[in-house]
Amino acid sequence: MENEIRVVELFAGVGGFRLGLEGWNGKSASSGYEKGLNSPYKIVWSNQWEPSTKLQHASLVYENRFGKDGHSNKDISQVDVLEIPDHDLLVGGFPCQDYSVATTLKNSKGLIGKKGVLWWSIHNILSEKKNKPKYLFLENVDRLLISPSGQRGRDFAIILQSLNSLGYAVEWRVINAAEFGMPQRRRRIYILAYLSGSTIYESLKEVSPVEWILEEGTLAETFPVTTENTLFPTEFELKGDVVSISENFNKFGTTGLFENTGIMINGWVTTIKTHPNYYGNYTLLKDLIQEDEIKPEFYIDKNDLDRWVYLKGPKKEMRINTLGFEYNYSEGGMIFPDSLDKPSRTIITGEGGQSPSRFKHVIQTSKGFRRLSPVELERLNMFPDNHTLLEGITDTKRAFFMGNALVVGVIEKIGISLNEKNKQTSKETSKEWQDSYSV
Repeated sequence: MENEIRVVELFAGVGGFRLGLEGWNGKSASSGYEKGLNSPYKIVWSNQWEPSTKLQHASLVYENRFGKDGHSNKDISQVDVLEIPDHDLLVGGFPCQDYSVATTLKNSKGLIGKKGVLWWSIHNILSEKKNKPKYLFLENVDRLLISPSGQRGRDFAIILQSLNSLGYAVEWRVINAAEFGMPQRRRRIYILAYLSGSTIYESLKEVSPVEWILEEGTLAETFPVTTENTLFPTEFELKGDVVSISENFNKFGTTGLFENTGIMINGWVTTIKTHPNYYGNYTLLKDLIQEDEIKPEFYIDKNDLDRWVYLKGPKKEMRINTLGFEYNYSEGGMIFPDSLDKPSRTIITGEGGQSPSRFKHVIQTSKGFRRLSPVELERLNMFPDNHTLLEGITDTKRAFFMGNALVVGVIEKIGISLNEKNKQTSKETSKEWQDSYSV
């Protein structure tokens, strides 16, 4: 395809980023895979590795759906960067771990945190690639903005400064998919980065940070927002290298400095609290429920119902800890069964299995109370039906995949906007070049 955008997908899971960018069989997630998606994106290399399991279930599902060509099932920290082809866009839902740095990035022993090295695997690719990707598109849990508790926002500041040192400007937004009409109340931070010299980077420099955040930016055009704080955004400079930031950023601070929306360019951060500005239709849980083909084990045994009600309900009781000490325990109640007339609650990795749980979804049907099926969980993340169906993969594991996955529709819409922004700024740059040489 002309103007093809080559993509590398890291921490691929079962392929949520790929579905959002490429579609499935040429069809769009936002249309329920009924309408075409004319996408310029092509995944040229992908990686999925789960260190805690011998059998690589997610990678097997990925290969079953997309094929083995260009797919790596190796520990990304052990992959030679020369194995990774040049690409225009790097994407991934990287794990939220400990990003603190004790000494230097060149000394792997200086990285604190068992899996924190995974962020530095991204950094390593960007550092060693002679032809750096022009754009990055990353996803993480929203607590990244306020972690760790002793230095609120330090982890995100480290990421911003490491990207700044590599020549990238960054914009971010915390997006709850349900607030923009999608079927699940799933809050995640989405991060876009633009390499210095790229057309979008140059476009960003031409407007004020607030204009980019609220009107001109890629995310603003995708998911419109409003704010009451236009005149008084939070602004500050990231001072020092990543080691200094790791040791000193917001030290002893009791609140975070990063709001749910912002940009960083040349080390300067502008961040504002924004609110969704959406007036479209909403997808409700009842819209995605299967009418038949539900296995008997998904229905709750009447003998177990009281246990489900107890776990979901409010509590004020005395409990005994592992040391034998009594303490007062309290927690609020949850809606039981889950409302069919709202978007669903967030899917978690422990969604599968028959045992009673406070956090698993339970709905009431004409046949009784039951848990959600693997297909219904896939639909809540806007995956194709039976995307994770594969011999040897249990329903519990399929639920785990969806607890780890992202809402594909968010990726699709940001991908479309990123492509449009890239084309738009490329045309503007070309016109400026032509005008400068016209007689």
